[in-house]
Amino acid sequence: MGPLSGLRVVELASIGPGPLCCMLLADLGAEVIRIDRTEPSGLGVPTKTRFEITGRNRKSVALDIKQPAGRDAALRLIDRADVLVEGFRPGVAERLGLGPEACHARNPGLVFGRMTGFGQTGPLSQAAGHDLNYIALTGALHAIGGGKSGTDKPVPPLNLVGDYGGGALYLAFGILAAIFERSRSGKGQVVDAAMVDGASSLMSIFFGMVASGAWNPKERAANILDGGTPFYDTYATSDGQWVSIGSLEPKFFAEMVERVGLDPSYVKRQHDKTCWPQMRADMVRLIGAKTRDEWDRLLGGTDVCFAPVLRLDEVTQHPHAQARQAYIDLNGVVQPAPAPRFSRSQPETPSAPVAAGTHTDAVLADAGFTAAEIAALRAAGVAVGS
Repeated sequence: MGPLSGLRVVELASIGPGPLCCMLLADLGAEVIRIDRTEPSGLGVPTKTRFEITGRNRKSVALDIKQPAGRDAALRLIDRADVLVEGFRPGVAERLGLGPEACHARNPGLVFGRMTGFGQTGPLSQAAGHDLNYIALTGALHAIGGGKSGTDKPVPPLNLVGDYGGGALYLAFGILAAIFERSRSGKGQVVDAAMVDGASSLMSIFFGMVASGAWNPKERAANILDGGTPFYDTYATSDGQWVSIGSLEPKFFAEMVERVGLDPSYVKRQHDKTCWPQMRADMVRLIGAKTRDEWDRLLGGTDVCFAPVLRLDEVTQHPHAQARQAYIDLNGVVQPAPAPRFSRSQPETPSAPVAAGTHTDAVLADAGFTAAEIAALRAAGVAVGS
């Protein structure tokens, strides 16, 4: 059983970071009941249920929470929960009668997790946005790209920094911190997780580097971790593939110089920026003379700090991933296994994603609804599904 076994979570269906947060909790053993809409929301990118990986490990009940009977049914589920997760714009849950005040009046120990882009307060709190917009405000987007500012445009780092790193992970962290605090106080509280806050937090090291003069905030691809150095970058190989070199520390750099075949004089001039253009040119030439797999055989597993740049359709075949059983197959869809790993509390294999309303009757019955009450909700169109 996973380490969160016994934790009960109610998730008001959302997109992006909310589902990933709840997937993380469910993967580690929490029981997550998702309250789905009775009609599609029109948000996000439409996907067939079996491919909605972040929706795995759920029970789904479909309720129209805009109707009083649907709201009351949702509140009865929330009464039994340790955690509620919602991703509405600020004020929407309150207008629905499902805000923190209403929920805490019935369940004082509830941890109320709120996921937004801009947070519950501030001049942008009511604005629509997506990952790209949130990280644009934090400096993260400006810093990522292959050319200097004003020449090449910033590059969207998928939606990993805002939605998932700054959103889902910080929400999950905040929820578990509030659960820990509740063990002492006996009281629940609201967790206001904003993607702009989380993404800003992820940028902490770079604020320190700017303050110390070690980072130039006005240019990208000009610093030690953004591809500005020849020894921390990616290189094309002779077969049109790519490899990554991350030889930051002097001992790793020295090994890279030797194994790649660079001029040994570079070892004592690693941080001499005047020689970086020639060093980079030499690395482009040498690395470009062999295939990606040839370099993997030469440098893989060494202290060069090397890895081949794999495509998504290749990652599951890498020997390290296979040795660690890093990917699983659910209903014919290969996907990442639960993480992290535990020495004792080993999580069970996740269950595949289910369609909205798959467990409507079972979830309501488990929450104490009678057969007559369930039938009435169905007749009124408040509850749908199986």
